[in-house]
Amino acid sequence: MTRSDLRRIVEEVGADALMDELIRDLTDALRSFDGDLTEVRKRDGFLLEHPRQTGCLEWMPVMRRGDSVTVKMVSYSPLNPEEQGLPTIIATNSLYDVRTGHLLALMDGVFATALRTGAASAVATRCLASPDSRVLGLVGCGAQAVTQLHAISRVFPLTEVLAFDTNEEARQSLSRRTAFLGLDVKPVSLAELEERSDIICTATSVVVGGGPVISGQSLKPHVHINAVGSDLPGKTELPKAFLERSLVCPDFLAQALVEGECQQIRPEQVGPDLVTLVKNPDVYEPWRQRATVFDSTGYALEDQVVTALLLRHAERLGLGTSVGLETVGGDALDPYSVLREPEPSSLRDIRRATGS
Repeated sequence: MTRSDLRRIVEEVGADALMDELIRDLTDALRSFDGDLTEVRKRDGFLLEHPRQTGCLEWMPVMRRGDSVTVKMVSYSPLNPEEQGLPTIIATNSLYDVRTGHLLALMDGVFATALRTGAASAVATRCLASPDSRVLGLVGCGAQAVTQLHAISRVFPLTEVLAFDTNEEARQSLSRRTAFLGLDVKPVSLAELEERSDIICTATSVVVGGGPVISGQSLKPHVHINAVGSDLPGKTELPKAFLERSLVCPDFLAQALVEGECQQIRPEQVGPDLVTLVKNPDVYEPWRQRATVFDSTGYALEDQVVTALLLRHAERLGLGTSVGLETVGGDALDPYSVLREPEPSSLRDIRRATGS
């Protein structure tokens, strides 16, 4: 599936409807999650050493037993926008048949990652934020801010959006990039944002050891924060003192303890993970009037859900291109036989050759 296929999906389905569907699908997947049926591994990979700021290249796998494995290869290169004109996060999502190991699908993960990260924050915010929340503050006005705003606007009737970024161009341009939402995005100082916001999303490229990115001094008593930017050991966005007085809910505990906000506090100070929160929302209802945090490090289950959603729409709309990448077909015991076979001429031929 190419970029043009994804564009067609958004055109046909609509950005709002697609986000709403993803929020529903992710909520359902979390509510019905069974560790005996779905195995999620924390991400692993390589650090990419750059002179000015560390990046990484990682893989994020999840398996539905007896069905498929979804793997996202994702890079975090914080200097990309400035030096290369590329997104900070670049990714590809792939889907494999567990019975045969056959690669079933390969698609862009840049758009998918932005969508699912926003949707995850919407799910957590709906469980943890005060029902009366109307003002959203965005700390960090890059690509993630767009889908954070879009997703949260689908579950809360926002009346005001406050934006802060150390990059003035990003702060001033956010209103243009989110104009399709019809919301008033106001560039403000960090102090004003902290004082007035009911919900805050931090999605920054702060350097390792450079946090926190907010002071935490004048926050509302019921503030809910989606901390999106922590994805490396030593890279954090929120003050430790604020975390210690809040209910901190990680998306994936094993991962968040290593590279999320949870690395700042003791394991016994960490609250429910996202699966537990969604399965038992009434238990945590009283916290909606107190300080809460969603520690969003990136959960492979979210990648599985968004990949399935986009593939479902692609199949319905007849999108996607069949490519014979694997040397399968012919004599399974002779690796050279495939070189003597004619090329498959259709998707049906490819499926017949691979048994999928």
